[in-house]
Amino acid sequence: MFMSSHVLKILLVENHDDTLTYLAEYLRECGHTVRSATSMNAALKSLADESVDILISDIGLPDGDGWQLLRRIHELKLTAPFSIAMSGYSTKADIEKSRVAGYRHHLVKPFLPDELDVLIQEAATSFQKV
Repeated sequence: MFMSSHVLKILLVENHDDTLTYLAEYLRECGHTVRSATSMNAALKSLADESVDILISDIGLPDGDGWQLLRRIHELKLTAPFSIAMSGYSTKADIEKSRVAGYRHHLVKPFLPDELDVLIQEAATSFQKV
């Protein structure tokens, strides 16, 4: 478990209850502030209410997908400076689609907490340089 000295504000978008609960709890134990959403529209509303440092979003959502979510974030000029996609979609085309949409990383489910820790550390380091 990566304990950051820099508390990050994270929006976690996931419609699978167990995954959402586990990841949110894990990220809080790492010292971060975590808000959650279970749909694209809920995520957009959350970002309109308050900006975040990191967006971690599932690709498969009930009212769209994570790629559409990131496009809408940019169109609405909302803030999510460091974005991580997570999905069972694991083809090269899926990963490339995440990159083109603007995600910095595409985690393939299931993934280990250590894999997420590396990306959170990268985000924390990038914010410390600013």
